[in-house]
Amino acid sequence: MNTQDPRTMYKQPPYSQKKQPPPGSEQGMSPPVDHGESTYQGTERLKDRHALITGADSGIGRAVALAFAREGADVAISYLSEEQDARETERLVSEAGRKAILLPGDISDKSVTEKVARQALGAFGSIDILVNNAAFQRTYKNFEDISDAEFEEAYRVNVFAMFRLCKAILPQMKAGGSIINTGSIQSFDPSSTLIAYASTKAAIVSFTRSLASLAIRQGVRVNAVAPGPVWTPLIPSTMPEEQVRQFGSQTVFGRAAQPAEIAPIFVFLASDQASYVSGEVYGATGGQMPI
Repeated sequence: MNTQDPRTMYKQPPYSQKKQPPPGSEQGMSPPVDHGESTYQGTERLKDRHALITGADSGIGRAVALAFAREGADVAISYLSEEQDARETERLVSEAGRKAILLPGDISDKSVTEKVARQALGAFGSIDILVNNAAFQRTYKNFEDISDAEFEEAYRVNVFAMFRLCKAILPQMKAGGSIINTGSIQSFDPSSTLIAYASTKAAIVSFTRSLASLAIRQGVRVNAVAPGPVWTPLIPSTMPEEQVRQFGSQTVFGRAAQPAEIAPIFVFLASDQASYVSGEVYGATGGQMPI
């Protein structure tokens, strides 16, 4: 049996300090992002199910889309405007033999959120799995530098879009459906430079646990995944260069996670293997703290 040392499976810092404009792109990231392209093998755990994933153009969202497709699911890919990245996610889903649809637009806008839900349902007829993964993040050294507009934007993208999509998708979900929200270690151990983002992630955890008690009345499970540092385009596009350079070095692994290491948790929570799991928050924090 071949095993690998998890500390050295992927490159440890220093990482590239090349700055990107928000929300970032997969192109030019060093080390390159691993979504499981050459490693993830499905076993039909999600055969013929229909998934809607926000922020599915890159990072965790792309890795989850790829894994879901290789497990047999069709995938609606919601994204802001990163057309090239989204097309690559579409290609990966299609190569797995599953249907992919692209749903561009800013889901901080209520009308866009409603359109995304409507188009996903129109394309697939039903949605069995909803993954609320899209996120807005900015870092600030000084609290007084956070503008009202950016604080509100963080909540519109991270919390309000999640609320609206759940409201649109949950009523048509059949028993056995699954909603998975992306939290963060910031939900429990917030950084002083990420006040807006961290507070939205705390709200996501509370929302998840509350909704789980209601959704189970129709047989739908609701859970969250709370990663630690994960190497995605959000990092070089929103964080100071030195933090990017040493990103993930504080974990017991001495490195950041790759999205390919997070996606299997989403697969488990979406599948029947998690039939007795709801209202839970699954941490993958690199050993930083129990969740």
